[in-house]
Amino acid sequence: MPLITLRDVSIGFRGPPLLDETSCLIEAGQRIGLLGRNGAGKTTLLRMLAGQVEPDHGEIVLAPATKVAWLPQDVPEDVTGPVARVVAAGLPEQIAAWEAEQQVAQILSRMELKADVRFETLSSGMKRRVLLAQALVVEPDVLLLDEPTNHLDLEAITWLEDFLSRHSATLIFVTHDRAFLRRMANRILEIDRGRLFDWSCDYSTFLKRKEAELAAEEKQNALFDRRLAEEEIWIRQGIKARRTRNEGRVRALEQMRKERSERREKQGSVRLEIQEAQRSGRLVAEAKEIVFGYDGQAIVERFSTTILRGDKIGVVGRNGAGKTTLLRLLLGQLEPQAGTVRTGTNLEIAYFDQLRQQLDGTQSVADNVADGRTSIQLGDRSRHIIGYLSDFLFTPEQARLPVRFLSGGERNRVLLARLFAKPANVLVLDEPTNDLDTETLELLEERLAQFAGTVLLVSHDREFLNNVVTSTIVFEPEGVKEYVGGYDDWRRQRAQQSSTTEPEKPAAKSTRNKPRQQSGPRRLSYKEQRELDALPATIETLEAQLATLHETMADAQFYQQASDRIAAEQARLKELEAELAEAYRRWEELEGISNF
Repeated sequence: MPLITLRDVSIGFRGPPLLDETSCLIEAGQRIGLLGRNGAGKTTLLRMLAGQVEPDHGEIVLAPATKVAWLPQDVPEDVTGPVARVVAAGLPEQIAAWEAEQQVAQILSRMELKADVRFETLSSGMKRRVLLAQALVVEPDVLLLDEPTNHLDLEAITWLEDFLSRHSATLIFVTHDRAFLRRMANRILEIDRGRLFDWSCDYSTFLKRKEAELAAEEKQNALFDRRLAEEEIWIRQGIKARRTRNEGRVRALEQMRKERSERREKQGSVRLEIQEAQRSGRLVAEAKEIVFGYDGQAIVERFSTTILRGDKIGVVGRNGAGKTTLLRLLLGQLEPQAGTVRTGTNLEIAYFDQLRQQLDGTQSVADNVADGRTSIQLGDRSRHIIGYLSDFLFTPEQARLPVRFLSGGERNRVLLARLFAKPANVLVLDEPTNDLDTETLELLEERLAQFAGTVLLVSHDREFLNNVVTSTIVFEPEGVKEYVGGYDDWRRQRAQQSSTTEPEKPAAKSTRNKPRQQSGPRRLSYKEQRELDALPATIETLEAQLATLHETMADAQFYQQASDRIAAEQARLKELEAELAEAYRRWEELEGISNF
């Protein structure tokens, strides 16, 4: 017998119904990923399954004695007190005190939680773990999870995946984390235009089937529309069409008109266009042996890196490790306590804030994006703010709503609209993927990959990191390190390092570095060190000269000069580019020797 049965369930608020006469069976042991666009009704369906919301029509039937628990998307702000008491709040009131104490102790042990620690002092990841314990303490048959990985670091996400994969409860979860979906889901349900589609497969298979289904739907709709157009032409031919022998055809046309009017078109996609500012200098930031910490706690110790124009860099680490602090150090907004940071020229930086502190909840969407103006400047053209926001799927009515009435995904779209309304050549993105639907995520990935400027990305979305970044800075127990590639590349390199590192034996300790001592690393000569010290200034001068020459040659009047003058400037351009390339080559060569 199914654990949960949905029969002809319908629900709606304003506009078309979120679910329209939907039926579905949920069996024991399934791990169901619930997908759909922002606003499609995913959270509403979870709330109905949890008994928090009643459907407008139809019924939801639970098998006898079935227990359902719910983990909401956001951590409640009013929850305080010891962890044990917070977890015990998930138990029914009629349970005996001794039994409640026993069940709480068991779940705390399983989830590695301390009973007497106060909830309000915990990190966001640990708070989510406590709330999960609160949901699981009743030993539910069905566990509902709404964006369970939001604001969790990679360590917490991995723990959650391992824990849930061992748990016996049926899982129904909404998530934007595609890596989580790939690992956890063995069945996909999708809400699309009021209907609930059961794909009965894992996420990777769903993607292939969905692509084929959309292509077939598009083709079918095109054939239908062409047939309808032909019938409309026929009916306009005159009275002959209304003869008795054609009455059936007329009735069929009326049915086709009705069917076409009831068709719910697929929601459009966000149209993301990143405004690129004038190119920055080749060097964006250079950090040498930087050190920084708070209250005796080290955040960064002797970390060095060079960020060049066009780099896409991911920053990964546990919550509270200091990722945002490191970005501020690299961008020159904080002074290191030791070491040096040098930033490049002509940097125009735009920020995406995961906490959405850039948004004023009392102001409208339009005012938050356009700062109270009616239009915004996009390159050399001006656009009305309402039209611009339509690119981000906001209707005119939504554009005038205060931001506080928006969902998490809608607020993230407001931040993206605000971010891309201003030209930039350096994008700093702090957890931009939270609450975004898959289509918007994939489009954002594509635009960031095409962006000619520099991207600094803090994210715990493993697939997003894999698809966007070219190198990854990781906060590890041994310190901050940089790896080539994305998340999977880091894990592979980390595993290789672990497998090749053997335990140090006392007898071998004194000879471990012997080969290097015998050959002796080459050190920079005094002349080479002087050359290395002077190269950054040389590179900056060459880049400034190139920028000036590019600007001169971009002027239409430039090509109205004598041909020999044009040829001389073009030759000068090639010469400067060659000098700059050689300067960078030499810089990398000398840096390699000095860091050996």
